[in-house]
Amino acid sequence: MIQHFSYKPLFENSQIPGWSVSFFFKNERFTADYYKDGSIRFIGNAPQQDELANVEKMVHELMLFHVYE
Repeated sequence: MIQHFSYKPLFENSQIPGWSVSFFFKNERFTADYYKDGSIRFIGNAPQQDELANVEKMVHELMLFHVYE
C-alpha cells in the first residue's frame, strides 16, 4: 500500500500537464515524474520489478482521484 502520497506540478505554468509525485511503499521513499499520457519515470530507486506494475496502478488511481477528479 502506498502511504504519504504527494504531488506537485512539474512546470511553473500549471497549464502544462506533468507532476512530480512522492510516496512511501514498504517503508521506502520513492519519487517519480508522472506525465499526461500516464507514463511514470522513477527518479533514483524504483520498486522491485515484481511489484512495479502494482505500484504504477496505485499511482494511476491516486492521480485520477487527486488531479483528474
